[in-house]
Amino acid sequence: MESVLLVIHLLIALALVGVILIQRSEGGGLGIGGGNMGGMMSTRGTANLLTRTTGILAGCFMATSLVLAVLAGAHRAPTSIIDTMPAQPVAPAAPAQPATPAQPAPPVAQ
Repeated sequence: MESVLLVIHLLIALALVGVILIQRSEGGGLGIGGGNMGGMMSTRGTANLLTRTTGILAGCFMATSLVLAVLAGAHRAPTSIIDTMPAQPVAPAAPAQPATPAQPAPPVAQ
């Protein structure tokens, strides 16, 4: 199930990138969506179609992202830091005994 959903998610992402690149921006961009388009639609109709398509693809992308996140979390048992704490408090270890200081070496005669 996750593999199929992941493939669909990737296809939606690629389609979203493609639709965004086709749109005409203020600076021109790729501008492939402009022009006559074989007389099928006007420039304004093409812009509205691409805008609507972008919104639908973005919504599908968000939906598949949320479903994939839920499926990824469903395979793990929920853990809490409280669950990992020991039931009985552990007694602190006895402090280490301080080491005895070393005796200074006698001065060396020259």
